[in-house]
Amino acid sequence: MFLIVGLGNPGTEYAATRHNIGFMTADYLHEKYNFSPFKSKFDGLIAEGKINNEKVLLLKPQTFMNLSGNSVVKAANFYKILPQNVIVIHDDMDLPVGKLKAKIGGGAGGHNGLKSIDAAITPNYNRIRIGVGHPQGHGEEVVNYVLGGFSKTDKETINHIIELVAETLPILIEKGMPSYSNLIGMKQIA
Repeated sequence: MFLIVGLGNPGTEYAATRHNIGFMTADYLHEKYNFSPFKSKFDGLIAEGKINNEKVLLLKPQTFMNLSGNSVVKAANFYKILPQNVIVIHDDMDLPVGKLKAKIGGGAGGHNGLKSIDAAITPNYNRIRIGVGHPQGHGEEVVNYVLGGFSKTDKETINHIIELVAETLPILIEKGMPSYSNLIGMKQIA
C-alpha cells in the first residue's frame, strides 16, 4: 500500500497558488484513477484507489503547510505505511517552472511542509518536486510569490507537468524511485 500526499493549503484563496501544486496534482490523480470520494480524516482529506492494482491512499493535509506532518503521520501510522511507501508531491522554488525532479530523502530546502513531514516520519520518503521558479527577492517577496497564482503560460506548463506525473506514477509504484527518476528525466528531454 502507498500513501500519496499532495501538499497545499486549505481554502479557496490558496486553491490556484504555486504552493498548492501538490493539491492540484492530487486532484488530477483523484480524477484520472477514479479514487473514492475524499473523506475528512487524519486532519486531511483522504481517498482510496488503485494504481497498477496496488492499493493507494491519496491525502491532502488540511492543517496548513507548516503542520502537514501531523496529517501524514496519522495516516501513515493508522495504515502502517512505511516512509519508503510515502510519496509527497510538492512545489519547489529551486527548480524553474515546469521542471520535474524526484528523489528519496534529502533536505527540506526551506519548504515548511517538508520540514514538518521530515520531523514526523523521517526524511526517507519519496519526493516529487514540481518547479515553480523563484522570485528575485527574499522574505515577504518569497511568501507572496508562493501564495500567488500562475501566469497563463506557466499554468499551461504546470498542467502538462501534472499530466506527466499522473502518466508516470505507475512506474514509481511498480519499479521504485531510480526507474521513475530516469523516466521523468527522459520524458522532459524529449
